Amino acid sequence: MESSPPPPRAITVQVKFGGRTIPVEVPASASVADLKRLLQPLTNVLPRGQRLICKGKVLADAASLCSVQVGDGSKVMLIASQGLHQGDGPITKNSSAPAPRRASNVKEAQPQKSDTNVSKIRPERWKSTGIIALSDSSLKAVPEEVWGCGSSIRVLDISNNSVEAIPQEIAALKSLQKLILTANDIADGNISWEGLICIQTLTVLLLSQNRLVALPSSLGSMTHLRELRIANNRLETLPVEIGLLKHLEILIASNNRISSLPSSIGDCESLNEVDLSSNLLAELPEAFGNLQNLKVLSLRNNGLTSLPSAFFTKCRLLITLDLHGTEITNDVLRQVDGWEEFDERRRKKHQKQLDFRVGSSGVFDEGADDDRRRS
Repeated sequence: MESSPPPPRAITVQVKFGGRTIPVEVPASASVADLKRLLQPLTNVLPRGQRLICKGKVLADAASLCSVQVGDGSKVMLIASQGLHQGDGPITKNSSAPAPRRASNVKEAQPQKSDTNVSKIRPERWKSTGIIALSDSSLKAVPEEVWGCGSSIRVLDISNNSVEAIPQEIAALKSLQKLILTANDIADGNISWEGLICIQTLTVLLLSQNRLVALPSSLGSMTHLRELRIANNRLETLPVEIGLLKHLEILIASNNRISSLPSSIGDCESLNEVDLSSNLLAELPEAFGNLQNLKVLSLRNNGLTSLPSAFFTKCRLLITLDLHGTEITNDVLRQVDGWEEFDERRRKKHQKQLDFRVGSSGVFDEGADDDRRRS
């Protein structure tokens, strides 16, 4: 009598979502919950925001795929709950970076300056004010006149253009303190980090809404930086050398594809505001708790299930925390050591805002979702 063939070790499930079919390979013994976890980085939808349907039935998390007759080649439909998406999803490894989104600006209602008009701006005026303001100027490249201004310039703003490259000549602006490159078309290989490193006075670097996929290790040489904004790019991680930025106070890296953080981020001892919302983070390194000057932290719309063990007990200045759209609910948050002291600090801040009618709608935000949103 012939024995039956052994069951397959892995199966491929065809998941329909967002008008496309996503093949997902899972162990044959996996549960529905396991499948949801695998779908999270592929769809940007948290597991608790996923409803999986096969043959007209909603699949329960605890059930094994075998028990609900999901096998090799089975077709499963994914329906995502509103408000539980991460980032810009869905994201796949073959996704190409979309064109950067342009920030709204009151100047958009005005006629844009032509390249001809820009070329007529006298460099002497830039030198006398120390400011070069070329935002919304329909630029595809930085005008050559800029580099001739040398050490007279403190601020260079070329935001909301179509500039594709920042050349080595940027090093000529030796006294530059603030560089605003927001909302352009700058990709990894088209920015001279060597030139930026030469500017020892640079404290503010704004690179949000470009086409960056990775930051170089040389970023760690920009030790005078106090503010770094890199939101709305396609970054997957941060370089280990970011820990060398001892004076960095503000880090805005929301709306990227960051799935992990180097433990060296805990060495950024001056950080007081961090925004990592709408990424693909599943956990934070334990060293994150070393940020003892941290006051504001946004982790909204990530796949986080827990915080570092000593987070609240070490981050004693923290007063604002946003964990909405993560797996960390209010009930989970209340179980973390040091939560009571944190809650007291933020409630005092909220009351102070009410007393002075500053920046508050009057509704206290618990900082995370309630368990009932899981249903």
